[in-house]
Amino acid sequence: MTDALEIEGWLTEAQAERLRACAARVRPEGAVVEIGSFRGRSTVVLASAAGAVIAIDPHAGSDRGPQEIEAEASRGDADHAAFLANLTAAGVADRVVHVRKFSSDALGDVSGSVSLLYVDGAHRFDPARADLVDWGRRVVPGGTMLVHDAFSSIGVTLALLFVCAGSRSWRYVGRTGSLAEYEKRVAGDGRARDLLRHLAELPWFARNVAIKALVLAGRRRWAERIGLDPAAPWPY
Repeated sequence: MTDALEIEGWLTEAQAERLRACAARVRPEGAVVEIGSFRGRSTVVLASAAGAVIAIDPHAGSDRGPQEIEAEASRGDADHAAFLANLTAAGVADRVVHVRKFSSDALGDVSGSVSLLYVDGAHRFDPARADLVDWGRRVVPGGTMLVHDAFSSIGVTLALLFVCAGSRSWRYVGRTGSLAEYEKRVAGDGRARDLLRHLAELPWFARNVAIKALVLAGRRRWAERIGLDPAAPWPY
């Protein structure tokens, strides 16, 4: 069987382990939902650990990776074919319900509550904020939300600060690299502490923005000097 980390994607080994642990532990009743599947790396992790996952990805060839925003049908179809093949090779195809739609259009395709939400969709502020708000409200108290590219992508980070920092709804648990974990609050205490914990991540966020600027400027060696993993194309 194909191992999840053999599949093309941006989830690191340590992040995959955190995702796996969250999916495997006892959770409230509700579905496991993934927003942004790409070629299936995180989908395989979730399906293997949780037993079932609803994977939402339009496979439109847009928001496919850094600087790949515009839709391209042929690229999206190739991603979709690879996604299905990878699920089959990993032996989890029967555990995955794929909704080939944008997350904003898929809300009606998932009934009931959500116990675990993994967000790795469009990284621009407006769609990232919409995912956190619209899908986040479906997560039950005591449930989990994990967000990739947190404190790395400018759009995702601003959305997190806007929606989650000091929120009555979310408690910031921590992060593995750019994978942030939140718990849906049962009570609204600890908001000031949570706000401070978000603000404490801003220096790391600033470092990541600087790394991206250096990479885009063709100064990769400088980026590595301030923390970019030489084996990684981008700070994840």
